[in-house]
Amino acid sequence: MRVFVLAAAIALSTVSLTCAAAPASSPAAFTASGPRTWTADNGNGTFTNPLFYDEFSDPDVIRVGDYFYMTGTTMHTMPGLPILRSKDLVNWEFVSYALDTLDLGPAYRLEDGKDAYGQGIWAPTFRYHDGVFYIFSNVNGQTTQVFTATDPKGPWTHKAMKRSLHDLSVLFDDDGKAYVIWGYQGIRMAQLTPDMTDIVAGTEREIIPAGSGMGEGVHFYKLKGKYFITSAWFEGRMRMPAARADRIEGPYEVNPAISIDEDFGLAQGYRESGKTPPFTISPANPQPNGRMSLHQGGVIETPAGEWWGFSMMDYNSVGRLTSLSPITWKDGWPYFGLPGNLGRTPRTWVKPKTEAVQPIRVPYVRNDDFSGKHLIPVWQWNHVPVADKWSLSERPGYLRLHSLAADSFWHARNTLTQRAIGPMSMPTAVLDASHLAVGDVAGLGLLNQPYAWIGVEREAGGLSVVQFDQQTGTKARVATTAKRLWFRADCDFMSETARFSYSTDGRTFKPLGAPVTLVFQLKTFQGVRYSLFAYNTLGKAGGSADFDAFTVNEPHPRGLMRPIPYGRSIRLSGFGATAGMGMDGGKPSDVTVVDMGLGRAALKSGDGYLSVAADGAVALTRGTPGVAQSFQWIETPTGELVLMSLMTNRFLRIDPVSHKVTADSPGPQSDAKDGVRFVWTAAGG
Repeated sequence: MRVFVLAAAIALSTVSLTCAAAPASSPAAFTASGPRTWTADNGNGTFTNPLFYDEFSDPDVIRVGDYFYMTGTTMHTMPGLPILRSKDLVNWEFVSYALDTLDLGPAYRLEDGKDAYGQGIWAPTFRYHDGVFYIFSNVNGQTTQVFTATDPKGPWTHKAMKRSLHDLSVLFDDDGKAYVIWGYQGIRMAQLTPDMTDIVAGTEREIIPAGSGMGEGVHFYKLKGKYFITSAWFEGRMRMPAARADRIEGPYEVNPAISIDEDFGLAQGYRESGKTPPFTISPANPQPNGRMSLHQGGVIETPAGEWWGFSMMDYNSVGRLTSLSPITWKDGWPYFGLPGNLGRTPRTWVKPKTEAVQPIRVPYVRNDDFSGKHLIPVWQWNHVPVADKWSLSERPGYLRLHSLAADSFWHARNTLTQRAIGPMSMPTAVLDASHLAVGDVAGLGLLNQPYAWIGVEREAGGLSVVQFDQQTGTKARVATTAKRLWFRADCDFMSETARFSYSTDGRTFKPLGAPVTLVFQLKTFQGVRYSLFAYNTLGKAGGSADFDAFTVNEPHPRGLMRPIPYGRSIRLSGFGATAGMGMDGGKPSDVTVVDMGLGRAALKSGDGYLSVAADGAVALTRGTPGVAQSFQWIETPTGELVLMSLMTNRFLRIDPVSHKVTADSPGPQSDAKDGVRFVWTAAGG
C-alpha cells in the first residue's frame, strides 16, 4: 500500500467527460469550465508541472523564431518522434510525427515470438540550422538515425549514420561546423561531416573523462559565449550535472548539480523485476533518496530574454514526465530554480513572458469516435502495424481490428495504444463483438509489465466477459449474450492501482476481477498505455473487433485538485509528522486566504498577516500585505498543500520536534516527515 493517500478533504470526482474528437490543437478540446484533459496552464498566469501528465521522456527543445519545438523518446511505438510546438513553453500543440514506422525486422513486427519492447527510438536531439530541422536519435542495435525537414509539419526524410553515438547531442557552432558529443560518464566529441552521416576523420577526442561527475543524456549548447553541456546522473541520487568551457574542445569545468532532489514530494512507487510472471514487485519506498528527481534535460532562452529549463522525472507507473523550471544564473551557471533555493523547481510558478497572452492548448484530444478518415494523433501502434488488418473505412464510424494469431495480449499485433494520463483517469472503450470468431479475444488493456486487461472471449459456446491479470495469472469470467459491450479501467496513478468494470448498456458498470497493481518497470521503458486489442488464441487469423468509441475521464485535469479558497476562512493543519498542528505549532489555525494574484495568497489571522523575514523567520505582522506576506499556493502530486514564501523561495514548515514554524525548507520530502505539507478545511468544519 502506498504511504501517501489524498487527504480526506480531497474527493475524487467522477464527472462524465465525453465529446467528439476535435483537432489536436483546437480550443474545442475545452469547455467553459476548463479543459477535458490535463493542462499545465492554471488560467491565472501560472503553470503547474508536469507540462503533460502523460509520458514525454528524454525531451529536447529548440526555439525557431517565436516558436519552441519539442520532441522525445517513443521507443517501439509507431508513429514515433512527435513534434510539438509552443509560444510560451507551457501550452503545446501537436505538429507532426517525424517517423511513420521503423521496421527493422521481425522483432519490430512482433513476429516469430520476438519483440522490440524497450527498444526503438530513444534520446533524440533536436536542432535547427540554415533552414533545416534535424532530429538525431538512437536506435538499439542500429547506427544513429537522422531525420530532416524544412518544415516541422513534414515531410521528414530519414537516413542512417555510419556510427552509433550513445545519447548524442549536436551543436552547430558559429563557424558553421557541426559538432557531436556522446557517451556515458566519459564524454567524447567529434566534428560531423556536412551530410551529417559520419564524423570527420581525426576529430574524435575525449573532452570529459569518466569519473569527472558527468552522466549521460547530454545536451550541448553555446550560451553567453561559453560551451555548456548538461547531462543526467541516474545511479543512486538522480541529479543534473553540467560542464562548461571557453573553447569547444575544453578543458571543461564540471558542476555536479544544477538540478537535484526535486521530486515535488512524490514517493517512489512499486518497482518490478524478474523475467516471467509472477514478477517480483517491490513495495513503495517513501524515503527521500533522490531516486525520483528531475534529472535529464536542458535549457532554453525565450524571445523576452528569460531562461528556462526542461527536464524529466520518473513519475512511477504513469511514466517519465517532463517539467519546466525557471533558471537562475549564478556564478556563470544556469541553475534550475529560484534565488535562495537553487537546484529546486517549484511545482507551480509564473508562466514565461510572451508578447501576447497565449490560449490554453493541449497536444492531444484523447476521446475518439473513429469517424475520421485517419487516426487522431494521440494514437500509436504497439510495434509496426499490419497495414491491411485494421481499418476505419470497412465499417464507417468504427475502428476495425482483424484478429491475428497470438498467444497473449503481450504479443498481439495491431494493438492500438495511447499514453495513460494522471493523476487519475478512466478510459472506456465501446466494442461491438458481433464479428468475433471462435478463439478471438478483444477489449481494453493496460499495457505494462505486468499487464492487465478486460475484454470479451469468443468460444464455441458463446461470449464471455473476462478480466485478466498477468501478475497473478487469474481470469475472472462471466458469460454474456450481449454483443455491444463497454469496458472501463479506473486508474489511480497516486495509489498505483486499477480496477476494471464492464457494462452492457453504457450506464451501469459492474466490477470484474480484483484490483491490479500498476508498476514502474524498464522492460517497455514506458509508462502504462491504454490499449485496444484483438487477437486469436487458436494459432490462426480470426474475425474482427469493431470499436465504436473511446473516451478518457479525468477528474483532476489541472494543477490544483481544489481551487484556492480566496476570501474564505479556512482551518490549516499539518500533515504527516505534524498532523493536527497549526501555524503556531499548536492546534490547527484559522486563517483568511487573501488573493495576492498569480496563484498566491496571504494568510490573515486576526489583525495580522503571516510574514516571513529574509532568514526564514515567521511572525504575525500588521499592515498591507506584500512580498513578505505572499505564498505561492502549490499542491504536491498527492494533493496536500505546500506554501512557498516569495521572500525566501522556500517552503513554510512546522518543525516536527520543536513545533517552530519557519519558511526555510527547500521543498516537501517524499516521506512527509519534514512538516512541509498542510491540509485545509473550511473554518469551523
